[in-house]
Amino acid sequence: MQLSEIEFGNAKPIEGYGPDFYRLGGQTHPAPVLIYGDEVHAWGGYEDSAALLALAGRVDVLLVGTGPHIAHLPKALRAELDAAGIGAEVMDSPAACRTYNVLLSEQRRVAVALLPAT
Repeated sequence: MQLSEIEFGNAKPIEGYGPDFYRLGGQTHPAPVLIYGDEVHAWGGYEDSAALLALAGRVDVLLVGTGPHIAHLPKALRAELDAAGIGAEVMDSPAACRTYNVLLSEQRRVAVALLPAT
C-alpha cells in the first residue's frame, strides 16, 4: 500500500489559528479573513457582504466561521447570499477551518470567511 500526502494544488489549506489570526502557507493573516483557493483577503466581517457576493459563480459552497461559537448570520446578509445563489454553511470558526481543508483536499470549489476563532 502506498500512502501519499494530500495535494492541494495552488490552494492554501489552513495550517493553524490563534486568538486573532489564521496561518496559511507559513504566513499569518489577521482575522477576520476570507480565503478562496490561493487567495487570502482581509474581510470586514458581516458588514462586508461585497467580498462574499464577489464569489458568486466561483464557489459551490461558502463556509462562514462565526467565531468560537456557532451563530446565525444576520438576516440581511443571508438574504443577499441566497439572492446571489451562494450556498452558505455556518459553523464555529475551528470547525469551518477543518471543513474547508477537507473540501479543499477533495478539489471542491470552496471558500471560507472566518471571524476570530477565540
